[in-house]
Amino acid sequence: MKEIIFVGRSNVGKSTLISTLTGKKLRTGRRPGVTRKPLQIPYQDIQITDMPGFGFMSGATEESIDAIKNNIVRYIENNAGNIVFAVMVVNAGSFAQIVDRWNGRNEIPVEVELFEFLHEIDIEVIVAANKIDKVDNVDEILDGIAQRLGMMPPWRQWLDMIVPVSARKGKIDELKKLMQKKLEAMRAK
Repeated sequence: MKEIIFVGRSNVGKSTLISTLTGKKLRTGRRPGVTRKPLQIPYQDIQITDMPGFGFMSGATEESIDAIKNNIVRYIENNAGNIVFAVMVVNAGSFAQIVDRWNGRNEIPVEVELFEFLHEIDIEVIVAANKIDKVDNVDEILDGIAQRLGMMPPWRQWLDMIVPVSARKGKIDELKKLMQKKLEAMRAK
């Protein structure tokens, strides 16, 4: 079955965003790592897959965290032919800081690695910059996200790839429109 995967760091609001989008109540928590395995939710004539978050997970060992990360990669590789596109959810307020911290340690940030991996296996990515209601300078924040993902700012030239959202406040109309456009293109093939 064709699917849209929602991926991202733990606690960025993937499950909340999916609940807002589908109207289906998903289990969420204040602590990172509530979603531990892929969860499928029917959406129109396809399915949405809520992937576990990567990064810190409360009460999880390093081995467990690595296993979850490996399972995410394996799932994506095994299902790439059915994945219509991915929605990579990032926390708009902390994304730049997290990426810069990883870069400062001469390590590739996990979000950047995932973004590049998805493109390498020909999966289109929509970056949903969540919690946008909690930032002051929206354009500056979104320009920073674009730049750190290898796209030249300004972010507004990437409206088919970067969408500001607030899952908790229900501000997801632009994401819905973009998803619908991509789904219509898929169905027309």
